[in-house]
Amino acid sequence: MLKIAAVIPAGGTGKRLGAAEPKQFLDLAGTPILVRTIVALTALETVCQVVVALPAGHLARARDLLARRPWRIPIVCVRGGAERQDSVARAVGRVRRDADLLLVHDAVRPLCDRATIERVVDAAWRFGGAIPALPATETIQRVSRRGFVLKTPPRRELFAVQTPQGFRTGILREALQRAARAGFVGTDESSIVRWAGHRVAVVDGSSTNLKITRPMDLAHAELLLGARPRRPRCRVGSGLDYHRLVRGRRLVLGGIEIPFDRGLEGHSDADALVHAICDALLGAAGFGDIGSHFSDRDPAHKDRPSLEFLVEIRSMLARAGWRVGNVDATVLAERPRLAPYRERMREAIAGALDVPAAAVNVKATTTEGMNAEGRGEGISAQAVVLLEAPEDAPAG
Repeated sequence: MLKIAAVIPAGGTGKRLGAAEPKQFLDLAGTPILVRTIVALTALETVCQVVVALPAGHLARARDLLARRPWRIPIVCVRGGAERQDSVARAVGRVRRDADLLLVHDAVRPLCDRATIERVVDAAWRFGGAIPALPATETIQRVSRRGFVLKTPPRRELFAVQTPQGFRTGILREALQRAARAGFVGTDESSIVRWAGHRVAVVDGSSTNLKITRPMDLAHAELLLGARPRRPRCRVGSGLDYHRLVRGRRLVLGGIEIPFDRGLEGHSDADALVHAICDALLGAAGFGDIGSHFSDRDPAHKDRPSLEFLVEIRSMLARAGWRVGNVDATVLAERPRLAPYRERMREAIAGALDVPAAAVNVKATTTEGMNAEGRGEGISAQAVVLLEAPEDAPAG
């Protein structure tokens, strides 16, 4: 019986997925993607070893994650290299010497079916190397750097290549060693093997053998697994703040000093607009209110700019996995006229929250002479915010 070793280069970062962690560790319908990928490969009884190559900073996490499951065969984690080719070479170096075939499989193709793996294994043993691929269904053009079509290759010759890619062990070892000596870098393992002078057969791939690269891929994979599609978790918070207008104080709203004969009374700079936003953010995350974090009895906050409170709250939210979706705020004041300062307020608030200015909206209105604001005795502000987080974030 053939002895097959599987090599998994797992150096993804998750940037194109917009994830806060490497995509191989992301949850897919209740199971980390890397675990699902290994489960798919080890379903084949002839697979006797799996070697996973990861960045040094992710080795401990991967070992801990994989140690929680009772595998029937050894799962080895090794430090990868700067490029995929280097990672594969290092992983191949840890493969058992009696392995007849090597399978190289992307860490983020967790839905590869057994039939596809068996087709690759059979063809690789027969011809020395094999890859699964799907025929191109759209016209593919070669395009110049300046953005003009250079050539239209015949579509019948074009295929989208998948993994696992299978090779006789000696063939892949020798090809990787030769490429390293010559400084040749291939786009995948089959290109290296072909460069070294060996044939590579093509077998039918699978339309469900997705590579998880973008958010749509993750949602598609969950649908294929019959799981509930992933959605961001959202929370809404509201804030309200009042301050009395008094003489001898600067008027600060939205972090901007506004020329006026009076200012808002308070322990800090009494920025009612920012205080309302602070309370809305804290409320949405379930973190209490501004007074519980920035007490007006604490001398350290005397005359302190309220935008600094906003920066600290943003850090609190980030540590808990929340990000600010948008802010909508309204200032109620009879005087002064605030319209000329609204854009500067938006920019200051957005800067403190590290969001685009378009995510912050500031409105100003009067109360038509009614109540304390209308009589010019004070200014108030109201704010509504949206917080967003992935479903598995430890928020709240």
